[in-house]
Amino acid sequence: MNKHRLSGCIGLLVVSLLILVLSGCATRHPPLEAVEFTGSPDYIIGPGDNVNIFVWRQPELSMSVPVRPDGKITTPLIEDVPAANKTPTQLARDMEEVLSVYVRDPVVTVIVTGFRGPYDQQIRVVGQAANPQAIPYNENMTLLDVMIAVGGVTEFAAGNRASIVRNINGEARQFGVRINDLINKGDIEANVAVLPGDILIIPESWF
Repeated sequence: MNKHRLSGCIGLLVVSLLILVLSGCATRHPPLEAVEFTGSPDYIIGPGDNVNIFVWRQPELSMSVPVRPDGKITTPLIEDVPAANKTPTQLARDMEEVLSVYVRDPVVTVIVTGFRGPYDQQIRVVGQAANPQAIPYNENMTLLDVMIAVGGVTEFAAGNRASIVRNINGEARQFGVRINDLINKGDIEANVAVLPGDILIIPESWF
């Protein structure tokens, strides 16, 4: 066998091995659009949120306060009430219980503004996003909303190999999403729903 033919065979072998390696790395996750999820999650209060506390017939006790980094709030007559990881309704009931020591039959309403939510309820985007970050979840949020929030993907992104890691019944499961088809081709079927706590992973292209 001459040197040129041997060199060609070696080159072919290297290419074949490379294809096999890349194929092994290209783990395929089930597409997210093939999975059905029901129910609308209740909003959970988190540090950095602002909450408007309204106490019926008690204007001096009604006010707007921020949720501190430790997850607590302070209002007149009530100090250091845990607010994070509760729904607005749960916080209202807790405040009614505490206020009942000072006010007869208090009725409390909690309205959240400046939404951020707990860290584990935010949408985290990592990898080849233009601006990787954690963003607050909003009702009916989609993959397109997330991509707008992070400024799209970089030129090195393998958008159609992106995946979402989602906690389902205490188990982390991973599903494939098609960012390139959504952004570049306008494939509306690739615009899947996202849920609180989702992690969007955008890998780098091999070439």
